[in-house]
Amino acid sequence: MSVFKIILAIAVWGLVHSVLASHIAKDTFRAWLGSGFMRLYRLAYNVFAVVSFAPVLWLAWTLPNQPLYEVPAPWRYLMLAGQGASVLMLLVGVLQTDTLNFIGLGQLFEEKEKPSKLVFSGLYRYMRHPLYTAGLLFLWLSPSVSVNSFTLYVAATIYIVIGASFEERKLLREFGPAYAEYKKKTPMLIPGLF
Repeated sequence: MSVFKIILAIAVWGLVHSVLASHIAKDTFRAWLGSGFMRLYRLAYNVFAVVSFAPVLWLAWTLPNQPLYEVPAPWRYLMLAGQGASVLMLLVGVLQTDTLNFIGLGQLFEEKEKPSKLVFSGLYRYMRHPLYTAGLLFLWLSPSVSVNSFTLYVAATIYIVIGASFEERKLLREFGPAYAEYKKKTPMLIPGLF
C-alpha cells in the first residue's frame, strides 16, 4: 500500500508540475493576470515545485517501510563521493545557464520577458539535460535504499525521462532547426549514448 501511495503522489505532483510548465498554462496565466505577473511566474513555479514535493518526501519517510539494500564500505564511500559529484554537476549545470532567470529572480528586474537562449557549451556539450542526469545520479547512487525510497527513485526516474521528452518537443517548437541539429549531435542524458 505504501508503494501505491508514493506512486500516486509522484504522479499527481508530476502532472501538476508538467501542466504548470506548459506554454498553455503560461499563456492562460498571462491572459488572466497580465504580462506583469509573468515576471513572477518562474520564481513562483520553482517555489511551488519544491514546496509541493515536500508531501511526497514526507510520505516516503513516514509510510510503513523496510530496508531493501545497504551498500557496505568501501563501495558506500564511492557512492557518497558520486553523490557529491552529482551535486557539483548540478551546480555547474545551473551556473552554465542564465542562473538568475533559471531560478526566477532575473525576471523580477527585467521590464519584459527575455527570450530563452540555447546553451551548447560546458556540460550541455555532452548531454542535453545535465541537470536531470545529475539528479538521477544523486538518486541512484544512494548507498542505503528502502522499499519506499526505491519506489520514489523509480517513479522520479520515469517522470524525469517522460518530462525530458515533453521538454524536447517544447524546445523543438521554440528553437526549431537549431535544436534539431543539437539533438542529433548530443545525447539526452548519458554522454556518449545515442
